[in-house]
Amino acid sequence: MTWPAPALLAWGSSWLIFKALQMTGLSETIALVVAAFWGGFLSKFGSTPMRKALIVLGFPLSIMVSSTHLHMPPWIWLLLLGLIVLVYPRQAWRDAPLFPTPKKALKHLPDHIRLLGGARILDAGSGLGDGLIALRDAYPRADLNGLEMSWPLRILSALRCGFARIRQGNIWLADWSSYDMVYLFQRPESMPRAVEKAEAELKRGAWLVSLEFEARELVPHAMVDSRDGRPVWIYQVPFKRRG
Repeated sequence: MTWPAPALLAWGSSWLIFKALQMTGLSETIALVVAAFWGGFLSKFGSTPMRKALIVLGFPLSIMVSSTHLHMPPWIWLLLLGLIVLVYPRQAWRDAPLFPTPKKALKHLPDHIRLLGGARILDAGSGLGDGLIALRDAYPRADLNGLEMSWPLRILSALRCGFARIRQGNIWLADWSSYDMVYLFQRPESMPRAVEKAEAELKRGAWLVSLEFEARELVPHAMVDSRDGRPVWIYQVPFKRRG
């Protein structure tokens, strides 16, 4: 199952088990333990340790937040899950969730990539605009563009980033050929697809930049550390493949 479907399944089914056991007359404590163990069993569907932890902790945390002391009924969690699906549409589940680019993470890019004023840069999957803000710090004279699948995030990022042009759309269906640089902060699983698309569409001399996640099949032009220690991988077309 593609993310976040395993989390939605685990949280929803844990709540159903919890309520069903309570209706049979079992104590709330036993019902809670059984439902929590069920969520732990379903954590095997998480593809990373962080996702496994989210699956395991989602139901117990929802119990805590919906306790009588906090006056938050369980249906609020259904509303929150609906909001997640709205902000993070199903078409984007195979890509990264909301991974904000740390401030100043790209400040050293100009040391390795010289771009003329007006050069076109695309933040592919621009989220709330943190990557565009970091790119503006690095290239204040560039023509900055964002592409985001989620329309709520696209609207919010446009409010934050009046200096950039941000469109709603699928980064894998968009044409990258007019850009001098494409910036990504995706997932390791997305990098082979990004390499294939960049190799097919980017013009000679253009750049593919990835925060944290390496394109393992390519030899990088350079790798620099961001301010928080995450690597920034830099590749130039035509790509050099590892032997």
